[in-house]
Amino acid sequence: MATAAVTATASKSSKWFSSKTTKLSLPRVGSKSKSSSSSPCPSPSLVLGPKKSSKEDELRQVFGYFDSDGDGRISGEELRVYFQSIGESMSHEEAQKVIGDFDVDGDSLLEFQDFVRLMEQSSEMDDDLKRAFQMFEVEKGCGCITPKGLQQMFNRLGDSKTYEECVAMIRVFDLDGNGVLDFHEFHRMMT
Repeated sequence: MATAAVTATASKSSKWFSSKTTKLSLPRVGSKSKSSSSSPCPSPSLVLGPKKSSKEDELRQVFGYFDSDGDGRISGEELRVYFQSIGESMSHEEAQKVIGDFDVDGDSLLEFQDFVRLMEQSSEMDDDLKRAFQMFEVEKGCGCITPKGLQQMFNRLGDSKTYEECVAMIRVFDLDGNGVLDFHEFHRMMT
């Protein structure tokens, strides 16, 4: 099944870092006041060049939300605290798994470059999920997966399902109860 292939390519740790989650969470977390005088200057190893791209600035800003103590590294506890602040639960083991997947120097902390790799992988996963989502849309560009679209995709894959079975599958992940899956619901289902 195509969705299984997408799931297999996505790292489990990436579920915590979809670009949509990060972008939606920034204003809420950003409302905490962090005075510039209390923020330490970035260490020389974090400065990549004289002119930073807006994408790098954005990533540094997001990195700063995670790096609550401002030491230039993200610990497992900082990951947990951040996700707790946006209403998501993350266990100690899950936090350590995320760090272990991307920590290059083995110090059990994410430096900025480790964090950049994590965000790039999350972005690639989102792109794969968007392509998979589009495969299930009956009306291209409609923004939702209907039971009919799900049934058609299963038929194309040689796994025949009844309309009622497809309705039941959608119901499990249909957060707003409208009978279809939008991309957010599909993303949640796949991760």
